Amino acid sequence: MNHPFLLQFDKMGSPEIGYLSVVQYEEYMPFEIKRVFWNYAVPDGVVRGNHAYFHTQQVLVALHGTVKVSLETPQGQQSDFTLMHPHEGLFVPPHCWRKSQFFGQAVLVVFSSHVFDAADNLRDYDAFHALKES
Repeated sequence: MNHPFLLQFDKMGSPEIGYLSVVQYEEYMPFEIKRVFWNYAVPDGVVRGNHAYFHTQQVLVALHGTVKVSLETPQGQQSDFTLMHPHEGLFVPPHCWRKSQFFGQAVLVVFSSHVFDAADNLRDYDAFHALKES
């Protein structure tokens, strides 16, 4: 699990009554969830993120609106994803530099494998690229 990929959650319901999606660790998540947080009220086009983690794995889900996510490995491999379905999640492994751009009053929920630890957070882009040498 060292590369990003999309997860599909069950989507139950219909247009007439609405939908329900469920995340259960044993069935859908590639890690035990230790922290959940969400971004909201982000103005259209604003880019959030600009960091990577040494150890933390995450799954990102756009509950509302659209979030464009750009990921990069220390080796320079880039991946772009557009999240706009609440029954779809993006797995982001450690050592992935991320940028998230928000549109349409997006609400992004993030499931993390670790509690927040500032020492796990890498915010220096040059230091991030130095990881490829380690």
